[in-house]
Amino acid sequence: MILPHKLIGVAVIWNEAGKILIDKRKPGGTFGGLWEFPGGKKEIGETIEDCIKREILEELGVEISVEEHLITIEHNYSEVTVTLHVYHCRYLRGIPKTIECDEFRWVTLDEIDKFTFPEANQQIITALNQD
Repeated sequence: MILPHKLIGVAVIWNEAGKILIDKRKPGGTFGGLWEFPGGKKEIGETIEDCIKREILEELGVEISVEEHLITIEHNYSEVTVTLHVYHCRYLRGIPKTIECDEFRWVTLDEIDKFTFPEANQQIITALNQD
């Protein structure tokens, strides 16, 4: 059986204090209640960079600049295959809001292990710790 495949743009958003913005998925959906690096599905005709900017504005109400590529992860879950295109991003302006999530936090890399992420996100954390 061929699983559906989603291309996902993912933002590791850094603020001036060197903290990263993470958000908690709403309960009930896929990976509900888990923390994530924000982002979302790429639409047809959109670049990954444009996808990331759009998704962050839609989900959290903040503007970012998409900067260097961190890692690309291909991961098979039981019901879907995802390709995560992960970029370092810089927070520019706006007050984060819980538009598409339950809550959000600014965390340091040292604190990030206290939060439970979907399996594929662990590779992002590993890559950040090696950066």
